[in-house]
Amino acid sequence: MLAQKHRFHGHASLKYVYRNGAVSRSRLFMVRAVPNSRRMDPRCSVVVSKKVLKSAVGRNRIRRRVYHLLHARLAEFVGAQDVVVMVCTAEVALVPYEELMAQLYTQLTDVGVFAPQE
Repeated sequence: MLAQKHRFHGHASLKYVYRNGAVSRSRLFMVRAVPNSRRMDPRCSVVVSKKVLKSAVGRNRIRRRVYHLLHARLAEFVGAQDVVVMVCTAEVALVPYEELMAQLYTQLTDVGVFAPQE
């Protein structure tokens, strides 16, 4: 799980990222990110809608899984960014870890959270 200083929530914060953030879409995730000049640490949020999965237990399991993926790569973030990962399908609960990590890393690189590889 991410430390409290690396998490954010609240409608105003999320709405700002939704409106102003760079976006990358795929079959599993939609990632939005925006630079944050007021903070020194990157902040992340994971959104799993009831439309994706009705069960709260299942939604929380998916959320914890994605937070774990973000935690593993948090040291590689470039600067202070606000990142929102929106899960698009319940399939995320069943996809192998390596495939999820590769997909999320690609999308985070697309929106500028990670430095592009040479």
